Amino acid sequence: MAESDLKTVTAAMDALVRVSANMGSMERELLCPVCKEIAKQPVVLPCQHSVCLMCASEVLVANGYPPPELPPEPNSPASTPNTRSPRQARRPTPKAEQRPIDRVLRAGYGTYPGRRRKEGPPLVMMFPCIPCGREVELGEKGLTDCLRNLTLERIVERYRHTVSLGSVAVMCQFCKPPQALEATKGCTDCRASFCNECFKLYHPWGTPRAQHEHIQPTLNFRPKVLTCPEHDQEKLQFYCRSCQRLLCPLCKLRRLHAGHKILPVAHAYQALKEKITKEMNYILSNQETVLAQITQLESAITQTEVNSVAAREQLAQSIRDLTAALAERHSSLTQALEAARQKRGEALAGQVAERRSLLEHTGLMAFTQELLKETDPPCFVQAARQTHNRLNKSIENLQCFSLAADPSFRHFQLDVCKELKLLTELHFIHAPLAPVIDTQRTLAYDQLFLCWRLPPDSSPAWHFSVEYRRRGVVPGGGSRGGIRGGLAAARWGWQRLDEVSGTSAVIDRLEMDSVYVLRVRGCNKAGYGDYSEEVYLHTPPAPVLNFYLDSRWGLHADRLVVSKEQRCARSVPGLSLLQAADLALTSCHLTSDLLVGDVAITQGRHYWACSVEPGSYLVKVGVGLESKLQEWFHLPQDMASPRYDPDSGHDSGAEDALDSPPPFCFLTMGMGKIYLPQHHHSNHGTRDPITNSNSPSSPTGLTYPLPPRLGVSLDFEKGRVTFYDAHSLRPLWEGHVDCSGPVCPAFCFIGGGALQLQELVANRNADQTPVRRVTIQPRVSNLNNN
Repeated sequence: MAESDLKTVTAAMDALVRVSANMGSMERELLCPVCKEIAKQPVVLPCQHSVCLMCASEVLVANGYPPPELPPEPNSPASTPNTRSPRQARRPTPKAEQRPIDRVLRAGYGTYPGRRRKEGPPLVMMFPCIPCGREVELGEKGLTDCLRNLTLERIVERYRHTVSLGSVAVMCQFCKPPQALEATKGCTDCRASFCNECFKLYHPWGTPRAQHEHIQPTLNFRPKVLTCPEHDQEKLQFYCRSCQRLLCPLCKLRRLHAGHKILPVAHAYQALKEKITKEMNYILSNQETVLAQITQLESAITQTEVNSVAAREQLAQSIRDLTAALAERHSSLTQALEAARQKRGEALAGQVAERRSLLEHTGLMAFTQELLKETDPPCFVQAARQTHNRLNKSIENLQCFSLAADPSFRHFQLDVCKELKLLTELHFIHAPLAPVIDTQRTLAYDQLFLCWRLPPDSSPAWHFSVEYRRRGVVPGGGSRGGIRGGLAAARWGWQRLDEVSGTSAVIDRLEMDSVYVLRVRGCNKAGYGDYSEEVYLHTPPAPVLNFYLDSRWGLHADRLVVSKEQRCARSVPGLSLLQAADLALTSCHLTSDLLVGDVAITQGRHYWACSVEPGSYLVKVGVGLESKLQEWFHLPQDMASPRYDPDSGHDSGAEDALDSPPPFCFLTMGMGKIYLPQHHHSNHGTRDPITNSNSPSSPTGLTYPLPPRLGVSLDFEKGRVTFYDAHSLRPLWEGHVDCSGPVCPAFCFIGGGALQLQELVANRNADQTPVRRVTIQPRVSNLNNN
């Protein structure tokens, strides 16, 4: 029996130790973020963080706000001299010298009752929340609007009792100090703890005090229920999900919560408790993942320490290398300086010796005096010639005296401003900043061409990584399209082009009529930098048709000039227009020039793009039957009354042929605008043009700003032509054309103008070496190669 009791006691002690350990590890959740101690009388801020009431008031006073009125606790043990908390002495005092006058004055101060002076907006207190890292608005009443966190107080009380293992006893507050007994009961109404005798004495039977609610003895008495801070004694019975605040029945009727979703607090309690339970169960069921991540983090901490030691050694070695290089350079410069000093000193010393020889009774002068004593003429002449030359040279030096060497060393001063700046800015290497994508040069045509640049203050990049994916596919296998979207995601995850050396890249093998998301990041010795902002590019709706301008159809060289590459044409009004100027007052005869592509389309869907110079007078872009275009070109028509109106596509003299599609389909551009004609209602089912409410319109059509590039898509089988804004692939206008025979791209110039076909991306980058392709996620390689 003794052995079983010992096992029971041991098991109980082990369980108590485990509970104590669990509660001990919870201490960081109970700390006040201001004082870093266990929270006492915590209040809930609007950001849902809890702070000690005393700490919050001290922070507000330190920021210049008036000291708040703290609720008194007259019968609480904390207010008695024997058990008063040390923090009760920290009640904030007003700091008048730190408070702005606008924070001291309150609305209505100094006015008589019934009238309120019109002043500025009411004072709104801002509390700097440490966990949030920002200021939280408390409102006009400050801490008065903040509810007390009774749940956290109960958890703190259980924590204190568990961790201390019941060793701290609560003493009776009404026994005299020499014979003070341990308290056995606490009264929530009296807010005090009593021993048995004192409780009977202060709560006699048959009196209202006998009905007081008694609890376990405690040092921290709390209100029974939460009440509204604005309406006294009103219980908080509702919860506003829009404001995330508890409401009393009177607050619920306020206009402030009109239209908000308000629930009974019991429903909010049940829903929130179920959510927290599910979240806790999920975390508990993934303890292996938590442990694995803890192991990974601990390994990262170890690697951080090891790598920091290696980096510190590398830093010291780099500094030593710089010091050695500076020492070596210092030695070489010192040697050069010493050599210059010695050379200049020798030159000046020679000059000094020469001048000293010119002094009387010394050197040359003494020798000359002795030479003049010679009386034999032949001997004198023979010995005096050299002395004569030396004297002449000395006289010249006396008359034109100059130093043989510059005594200053101005040329030996070091300009180290640049080096000092480099040393001052010496810092660890950084990864490149996020590149900036050049949206003007980036385009999607036969292939996708992406161009970017680094910011000016960015570190250089060794190479770049380009990533792209189809829009609507979420990386990692998810998408917005259910099962089909998941299959698309498996096929179209993030694709990547690695080690792109330049600032542009070409991406091929893309799906037609799809939107792609692209981003770029740079890499250097420090690793990869941040991604650029994502850009979206729309691929053409059909395979790109590559063609050139055909100049074999009797080109008028005096009015129309085609470039050598046959991809650009310019129309210049020539002598023919000048000669027809006398007819301008009686009729509007203008000269038109036609250009066609050198290909004829007989099947399939095709797309091409061109750009028209904004200063062009009139340029028509479209398609037409090859036979009709030849007829129109060889038999020029009067453009004021043509047989085939290129805009409408209808034969003006063929009222009996309304059911047949027109042989031409053109859009007219000029003077920075594009003209979108209204459709004639026919049996061809053409859609209305895409309009813009800001574009000026008329009963016959509307004008639209000229796009930088115009795209044309031809569906030969359906006989349908669609014009696009090639930059955004937004449809502009749609029409029909007769496809009973070969159809050619056609361009018509009226007056001066210029046009250029869009160059293929493949031709532009034919000389660039292909980059290595790396696929992040596997995908099916059944792609269209434009």
